[in-house]
Amino acid sequence: VSTGVTTFYDSINIILTNVMQLSYNNFMIILDASTGILLAKIDLLETFVSNFPGKVLIPEKVEEEICTEKMEETPLVVKLIKDKKIRVLKVKNGQPVKKLMDDFNIDAGEAEAITIALQEKASLVATDDRNAIRACKVLRIEFTTAIAILIRSFEKNLIPKDEALIKLKKLESFARYSRAIMDDARRQIEGGD
Repeated sequence: VSTGVTTFYDSINIILTNVMQLSYNNFMIILDASTGILLAKIDLLETFVSNFPGKVLIPEKVEEEICTEKMEETPLVVKLIKDKKIRVLKVKNGQPVKKLMDDFNIDAGEAEAITIALQEKASLVATDDRNAIRACKVLRIEFTTAIAILIRSFEKNLIPKDEALIKLKKLESFARYSRAIMDDARRQIEGGD
């Protein structure tokens, strides 16, 4: 019996598949801090950005959040930026950032990620922030989450099943996913070969 959670992941996988088929020139994903940090915490960020067929971008505010607060993930993100696997972009016009922050009750990093997605006509925003997801839906911006990236990484054979399950367990301890979403993700990984 489906609870609608599978439909959510099916749609995320369809979006990721469609986006992966786009021209590399126009194909980009904008990471916000929440998803970048979660992917780093489960040791998936470097694998993801190294195998992503397009550009991986973060706004300046996200770089500031991750790199100046000296988090555990800071050295990895700094290295990926230095190695040009993640590019840092500046918002051209700050007005939409403030409006997004006010309208959707999101932080500056999430607002900059969405603004850059609109500004650069990005294919996808990666966010695990509930209000940023709501903003993406309202603005018709395709989005993904850390858990969807984990599942897709497994499906694309970037990580084996046992490693995917370990990363899922780690993600469960850091992220605020519902039990239904976690159970569905586990089923997708355990059922796939």
